[in-house]
Amino acid sequence: MDASTLTTLAIAAVVVALLALALAVGAQLRLAGVRRDFAALGGDGQTDIARVAATQNHRIERLTAELTRLREHVASAEEDVRQSLRNVAVVRYDAFGDMGGRLSFSAAIVDDLGDGIVLSSIHARGESRTYAKGIVGGRSSITLTPEEQQALASATRLPDRTEDAS
Repeated sequence: MDASTLTTLAIAAVVVALLALALAVGAQLRLAGVRRDFAALGGDGQTDIARVAATQNHRIERLTAELTRLREHVASAEEDVRQSLRNVAVVRYDAFGDMGGRLSFSAAIVDDLGDGIVLSSIHARGESRTYAKGIVGGRSSITLTPEEQQALASATRLPDRTEDAS
């Protein structure tokens, strides 16, 4: 072989070697990325991918069961809130024309279903009387005064508000 052929072969060999080196470095970088991802999944280098996947699947099943339990707990808490007496309205008024200061009042306290109580206090010069009337589904078996009806309507329409009548 002549010298130019040997030079060409040497150059080709160097190019092939450099290409092989670049491919090896790229493969090593990809392998490092795969190992990093494997470690993030819980692998320790000695564990196979099937075992890591099974462990992750078990964790997901536990989290799903916990999520279901939490959803049931939230639904129960929402039901408790709906049944709590949290909708309140107060109407103040003068029960008698000769009295001022709007010292009489009717207060409705009901849950989201309209169940609860209406309390009324009638203030006169020498005494004060208080009445309580049960409410079921937004209605009372006892006739409500206009002020009690106003308080009940406000409590069922506007949760947690207090209204004063003029």
